[in-house]
Amino acid sequence: MYPQQPLQQPPQQQTNPIDYLNSIAPTPKKKIEIKGPMKLIVGAGGALLLVIIISILVSIFSQSDTTQLEQLAARLQATATIASTAQNNIQDSNLQSLNVTLQLYLTNTNRTIVSPLAEQNIDTTNLDPKIIAEENGSAMSAKLEDARLNAVFDNSYADNMSYQLSTIINLMQQIYNTSSNKDLKSFLSTSYTNLTPIQKQFANFNSTDS
Repeated sequence: MYPQQPLQQPPQQQTNPIDYLNSIAPTPKKKIEIKGPMKLIVGAGGALLLVIIISILVSIFSQSDTTQLEQLAARLQATATIASTAQNNIQDSNLQSLNVTLQLYLTNTNRTIVSPLAEQNIDTTNLDPKIIAEENGSAMSAKLEDARLNAVFDNSYADNMSYQLSTIINLMQQIYNTSSNKDLKSFLSTSYTNLTPIQKQFANFNSTDS
């Protein structure tokens, strides 16, 4: 018998590393191309969505501007009423004089604000009832009544009016910085300039100095 020959192993096929990597790599997804009328429809839809978003943003900012302008008008009107009511309760002659100056300022300002607000479609005689209620000055009036009953009206009035005027000044600044209306900005600039020294005099008042 012939000696048993060793079994020959079939030659192993060499695998190219690059081919192996390519075989396990994920198959790239084909890009979906939009052609013809569908492409126009998608483009038009995107443009319409952009217009809607811009319109919403413009509406929001417009409502915000209108609210601030109505707040300013209502606050000026309420402050004029408070200043007028307080006059007979003020004892200090210097504070009386200062309050008269404030009343004149508020009378003129409430008159001159009508035109620039009308350009913004705001009627100062027909403001939002909710804003009028928020700006009616009832909290300040209650504090002043307590001060009158406790015989400390002058200092309390000066302090409260100083704060009230500072809120008006701040609101004027906010509106001025966001407005693009020339007439409105001119009104705000003049009103701010004239009110600032009056507010400072109220802030510096102390009846013990008289």
